[in-house]
Amino acid sequence: MTTAFIYLASQSPRRLQLLEQWGVQCRLLLPDPSEDAEALEVVRSGESPAAYVRRVTALKLEAALSRLRRRELPWAPVLCADTTVALGRRILGKPVDADHARRMLAELSGRRHRVLTAVSVGCPGIRKDRAWHALSTSSVSFTDLSPGRIRRYVDTGEPMGKAGAYAIQGRAAIWVDHIGGSYSGIMGLPAYETAQVLARAGLRID
Repeated sequence: MTTAFIYLASQSPRRLQLLEQWGVQCRLLLPDPSEDAEALEVVRSGESPAAYVRRVTALKLEAALSRLRRRELPWAPVLCADTTVALGRRILGKPVDADHARRMLAELSGRRHRVLTAVSVGCPGIRKDRAWHALSTSSVSFTDLSPGRIRRYVDTGEPMGKAGAYAIQGRAAIWVDHIGGSYSGIMGLPAYETAQVLARAGLRID
């Protein structure tokens, strides 16, 4: 299968920006108002960060392919992704409010954590959908953060809606003293893994 564009089933402006930067033509395939997208991100008891992010991404892809059919849109590959931050086996999702964001950042202060981003691409089929999956795991180390520094950052509003309560491409970048892995994966869409799964779906990024 060859394709001229893909559907991006993500509300993240960073993912759209990265895909466009790589020369990928995208059309957004966002949830209907009646869909409870947040319900897909509920963590199961005892679930590891890798298992969690893979499962959530696969569920997002399943919902997006159903959405594509329901809207009777032209068929093309659909890309979904999900990112989570982990301290050991603990999953740090999106903060529910400013206090939660401050607590998360205090836990990350002076420590190394992992950022896991799963990518799934699906192609709708008449009899059976096809799907390809990849996982990127990176490490990030923060310098020590004072309560005042954390408070000022949270007051900007940037941590809200971000896994781990920070954006690596934003103001939090000045806290990072070490990165191992994929910078774009920490942003929310790993370049190498995304190129691999898109190539399997018929779209090469050169």
